[in-house]
This record gives sequence, C-alpha cells and structure tokens, in this order.
Amino acid sequence: MIPTFSAMPRRIAFLVFPQFQLLDAAGPIAAFEIAERHRPGTYALRAIAAIPGAVASSSGACLEAAAFSRADGIDTLIVAGGEGSRAAAACKKTRRLVLGCAARSRRVATVCSGTYVLAAAGLLDGRRATTHWSLTADFSRRFPKVRLDADRIYVKDGKFWSSGGITAGIDLALALIGEDLGDDVARRTAQQLVVYHRRPGGQSQFSPLLALARSDGRFGRLLDHARTHLRDSLDVAELAELSCMSPRNFSRVFKAEVGIAPAKAIERLRVDTARAALESGQPSIQQVAAECGFGDPERMRRSFLRVLGAPPSALKRQGRRG
Repeated sequence: MIPTFSAMPRRIAFLVFPQFQLLDAAGPIAAFEIAERHRPGTYALRAIAAIPGAVASSSGACLEAAAFSRADGIDTLIVAGGEGSRAAAACKKTRRLVLGCAARSRRVATVCSGTYVLAAAGLLDGRRATTHWSLTADFSRRFPKVRLDADRIYVKDGKFWSSGGITAGIDLALALIGEDLGDDVARRTAQQLVVYHRRPGGQSQFSPLLALARSDGRFGRLLDHARTHLRDSLDVAELAELSCMSPRNFSRVFKAEVGIAPAKAIERLRVDTARAALESGQPSIQQVAAECGFGDPERMRRSFLRVLGAPPSALKRQGRRG
C-alpha cells in the first residue's frame, strides 16, 4: 500500500492512567518522535488522561497529560497498559473517553494490557486482538467475545490495533509509522532506536510454556506427558483422549487456560526441546528432528522459523561456537 501524506500533522494521543507502565507510553512516543525528525511536520504528540495533570506510572515517574476534548481531532489513539489497566477498564470516564476517541479517530491501538480498556468498552467484540502472553487466560475469561491471538507481537483488525507485552509497543508504533510514511521511514526509525524493523517470531519465544501450563493447572500433567512423548503424533484427538474430553471441548478449554491452541503448544514444546539439543551440540539435525517428533528436518525448519525466526542451522552453528 502506498502511504498518503497529510499537509497537517497527524495528532497522536497516548492515553495514560494511574499505575500505567511507563515504557508502554515512552517506547511508542520515542518512535513517533524519531519518525517526525525524518519527516518534519508529520506528527503532533500528546498524552491524555481521564483526569488531566501529572499521571504517576507504576515506577513513580509521572507523565503530564492533557484533558481529552472532542474537538481535538485525534488521528490515532494509543492506550498504554500496566498495573492500573484493570482499574482504568472499570472506570466509566475512561471508557467514555476511549469510545469518544474511537468514534472520531482514524486508528485506535493498545500496548500490552491496554487491550483490557478497549475490550471493556466493547470495541473489540468479534475482533482479533492480542495482549501480553501472561494475561491471555485471564483476558479470555473476562472477554470471551474477543478473538485473542496470544502469540502475535501485534494484530490489526480494521482500525483497531493491539500489541503484546511492553516493548511490543515499539513494534506496533513502527508498523503504524510504516503505514503512514512508508517502510523507509519506519526502517530508519528502527535503526535509530536500535531495534528490529520487523521483529522475527511471535510472543511465544518469550513466554515459557511451563509457566502457562503450571503444575496446578488442568493441563500441567498432560504437557508433562507430551514432553516425554514428543515422538508420538500428539494431535488434538490423542490429547483430548488423554484428557478424557471431546476434541472440540478440549481445544476450547485448553486455549482458554493455556492461552494458545493445542497444536501451537505442541509445536512450541518440540521447538524448545530441539533448540536445547542443538545448542548443546547434538551432532545431527536429522536425529534431533526425529527425536522431537518433527518427522523430517524441513518440517522442523519451518517450525523454527515460525516460532524463533531463525532456522535450526543457525542454532547448530551457535552450539558449535559455544
């Protein structure tokens, strides 16, 4: 898509609230600031809040926020996340502010748990979204109408964008900048920030499945079994039978509790086990692929690229260097 350029600066508003995560706001603000240097006159940035003034983040550092006015002409609203996101989602004034912005702005985006605020306002019902990987079970329980994808760094569904945990707000901002000003400006902004222009892999590379499937959870023992039987097919039918559930109900309940679909969880277990074997210097990629249930090296390579953003051969070389 060829970006269109406006003669007037696009007004980007960052919604904050008490106990917001500072980096959720500061990361995207820095990205837009740097993009503005590359293309002067493009953006005008401001923080807004339901209660204006100095808004304290969870670290104690404050951000000066203005009041929201319907005449502000906000182009893009970006909602920060953080410890205070649940209280913000429950705040009627904050929800009204978000609904007012959403009705008039071109785009609405969230960082990390800021997704709770949009979901509580009903703006994500029936839409795809993401949030921090550690919150997926709670979020899915609270907002079952949202089509949550826990593994994505960011998701776009119409005018609504959402991003995963904390630093994913920078990935989100770069994608928004790319949509506005083109890939060249987004790439130069990423270079200035010393981050990926497009980060490889999804959130699952940072979310330990052991933590998601904790031992006191319903599927802890099932995943313990899977780790020791990776050569088996471990398809949904087999996993459902081991759980004494129908395949359909198993898939639904598993995703609600663990945060990802059963097939993705098994793929992640296989990739994690194979990565550890390769990094420890195990001699044969073919042997690792067989032992971890991939069947062949090509299937393992595709899984590594999806989950880690790098092929097995790169980790194999790293293991030899170690």
